[in-house]
Amino acid sequence: MRKRSPLIALLKLAGVLVIAAWSLVPIGLIVMSSFKADRDIFSVASRFKFEPTLANYAMLWNRWGDFFTGLWNSLIVTTGATVLAVAVSLLAGYAYSRHASRALQASAFFLIFIRLIPPIVITLPLFPVVNWLKLNDTHFILILLYATFFVSLGTIVMRTFIDQIPRELDESAMIDGASQFQIIRRVIFPLAAQGMLAVSVFVIVYAWNEFLFAFIFTTTKAKTAPLVVAEMIGAVEGVEWGVLFAASAIQLLPVLAFVILMQKHLVAGLTAGAVKG
Repeated sequence: MRKRSPLIALLKLAGVLVIAAWSLVPIGLIVMSSFKADRDIFSVASRFKFEPTLANYAMLWNRWGDFFTGLWNSLIVTTGATVLAVAVSLLAGYAYSRHASRALQASAFFLIFIRLIPPIVITLPLFPVVNWLKLNDTHFILILLYATFFVSLGTIVMRTFIDQIPRELDESAMIDGASQFQIIRRVIFPLAAQGMLAVSVFVIVYAWNEFLFAFIFTTTKAKTAPLVVAEMIGAVEGVEWGVLFAASAIQLLPVLAFVILMQKHLVAGLTAGAVKG
């Protein structure tokens, strides 16, 4: 067995450190700036040496109550979109994995194609339809749009994962009298859990931070947190940077913590099918 060159190992470590710094340094600056007074945020002398304060969070609570309402709306929409997208992706992935045909194969390429279409392209023709259905400014329309946007990717991930589950398990369940729904619920569902978690991470990160659909299809009742942050940037009285960083930190940390906690399942779900036994 060939030994790995120390130089290659060093280069890989350096690459990992660069990527980690690229990702974590901006997050660290946002969180750190949320505890600074406005005069210290852009001061070079106070970059690392400053007196922490919670005033920004207090002002956020007192002046921007809509932000916390937006967080609640984001939670509702994200939860609904995740449940819907994962459920549909599981069923569609099972169909693609167990019922191969030319038509299904062609539609798989279509799924990949539509995933490449920018969301802005479909917002304009959708707006009059949504308005006619009276779904504007509702949680339901955002849940439906977010789930739809990620079903294509979720289906591909779930099909790859379900392909690794032996068909013999399905056949054994059929011999025992199980229906298709029972096979999915009792056989596929438990064994495909990591793939479902992988899909859920993608949907949660996207839905929690999405701006375009929320901006176009909501106004007040279903307004999400990213919209309120945008309003802070465009405030007539000027940008209160400390409050803005405090809101950004509150919005960022929950989804960041979720991704860190789920990273083991995420990697396992994404690498399903990469190595065949």
